[in-house]
Amino acid sequence: MIFLLGVVLAIFVFPDGWEVPVIIGFGVLEIAETAITWRLSQLWAPRISPETLIGARGRAITECGPSGTVRVHGEEWQARSEDGVDAGKPVRVVARERLTLIVEATEELPVQGSG
Repeated sequence: MIFLLGVVLAIFVFPDGWEVPVIIGFGVLEIAETAITWRLSQLWAPRISPETLIGARGRAITECGPSGTVRVHGEEWQARSEDGVDAGKPVRVVARERLTLIVEATEELPVQGSG
């Protein structure tokens, strides 16, 4: 976008003879902005690991009695529950075995801003 702005300015605003230097300058700005943005996105990448799932809350998609599917952090996972959890009920992750989450039923979270 910066480069496009530079081209438009070079054609319509700057006097004759300045077109090429202005376009080159805005091209360098575009490359620098892209490099900086890419670097910052790498530094501030979300930290997600299996350990972050322990204690996370989610919702059972299917009945987990003992096996089923849950949604945690917006992702669907295979799950197992020793006590069983009905579909649609809230769950909390207590452990993980490979790609299967061990969950338990939990209380409904209070809706913020009510009451």
